[in-house]
Amino acid sequence: MLSDREVLSTLAMLRNEHLDVRTVTLGVSLFDCASHDFDVFADRVRTKIKLYSEKLVATCNEVGDKYGIPIVNKRISVSPMGVVCASYTPEQMVKACQVLDEAAQEAGVDFLGGFGALVEKGMTKGDRALIDALPEALAVTQRVCSSINVASSRSGINMDAVALMGQRIKDIAQRTADRDGLGCAKLVVFANIPQDVPFMAGAYLGVGEPEAVINVGVSGPGVVKKAIDRAVQDGSAKSLGDIAEVIKRTAFKVTRVGEIIGTEVAQRLGLPFGVADLSLAPTPEVGDSVGEIFEAIGLSSIGAPGSTAVLAMLNDAVKKGGAFASSHVGGLSGAFIPVSEDSSIAAAAASGALTMEKLEAMTSVCSVGLDMVAVPGDVSASTLSGIIADEMAIGMINSKTTAVRIIPVPGKGVGDNVSFGGLLGEAKIMAVPGGNAESFIKLGGRIPAPIHSLKN
Repeated sequence: MLSDREVLSTLAMLRNEHLDVRTVTLGVSLFDCASHDFDVFADRVRTKIKLYSEKLVATCNEVGDKYGIPIVNKRISVSPMGVVCASYTPEQMVKACQVLDEAAQEAGVDFLGGFGALVEKGMTKGDRALIDALPEALAVTQRVCSSINVASSRSGINMDAVALMGQRIKDIAQRTADRDGLGCAKLVVFANIPQDVPFMAGAYLGVGEPEAVINVGVSGPGVVKKAIDRAVQDGSAKSLGDIAEVIKRTAFKVTRVGEIIGTEVAQRLGLPFGVADLSLAPTPEVGDSVGEIFEAIGLSSIGAPGSTAVLAMLNDAVKKGGAFASSHVGGLSGAFIPVSEDSSIAAAAASGALTMEKLEAMTSVCSVGLDMVAVPGDVSASTLSGIIADEMAIGMINSKTTAVRIIPVPGKGVGDNVSFGGLLGEAKIMAVPGGNAESFIKLGGRIPAPIHSLKN
């Protein structure tokens, strides 16, 4: 039970420290919408998404107003379309993506995730058609996001898919060159993708999930930073162990808020509550940054020596506090370090304090991976594939989720500014590691899964 003091501190988080529920995501299964007749498929998809989503935004607003807690984003995730649309051609896949885009617009949500495929062990014709359709599909739609899972700890890394995704990312960037390659910001390449992620661009509703479900993603980097500041100033945080305890207790309160909101939204919609994702999700706004937490703990900026250790402690403390606050925890659950979406991380990357190599090292202990990283537009497809392969290897070996959301910005080079707008933020373009991976990527095949015994 929270004490009166803790209740008051939660209210202060709401008023002054950017505490909000980052997203309420409605998951809708579309497996029963499959049809060889595209018109039948499209009609089924529109009808089903409308059935479950027509009261989503209004209900979230009502619950948010009741508790005085803003719900920033209302979103939808659907079944992986590489399976639902397995018989379609790339041209039909583009049309299917447009149907999803229209359904999302009608529902009043900003993003819909699930235009993706699971190809860690191999590709079906449907998976290949979807991946080939990505450049056109992401260029002609506004709200649809895609995730492609190319590796897992059980299956290894599908290097044919890794090679293909490097080329498709280049193609998407060129197809959306008039918007600085913005289409790439709506695509994530994963290892060990969870089936219940509420955050975009990786959200989708996996096999084994209910017909429809409500998942919630909490926020809170500003809240954690302020709590650390207070503990340091009043002398209660004398060691890193004390700071870890502060983070843990704060994460408990933040997650409890998300659990209450998500449960009530689900009850009002007559749907089951799925999971609370414990991730610390930053925004480009100053005071709502994961990077600022590193400075509060004594580093000059994120990227300085010690950053990986701080991120490991932060991630663990968030999970420990959040797990006690929620009956059902899922999704990614940890700390995001998206470069352009976090003002402090973007500043560290611009100053050179945070390099691509250090960022990759930090992803071995955080919840996702290389996220919203802008790189030069002339980077080769094989270099992108090499970067993806490295990140997938971290996820595969450590049995954790890792991902790559990288944007080769056409016509721009290292140090140039790029702005994607809104929550996607802005950043300077980072240098990619030197060397050439082309011959390695051309080998293709599948990197075998690691042995699951003899752990040390």
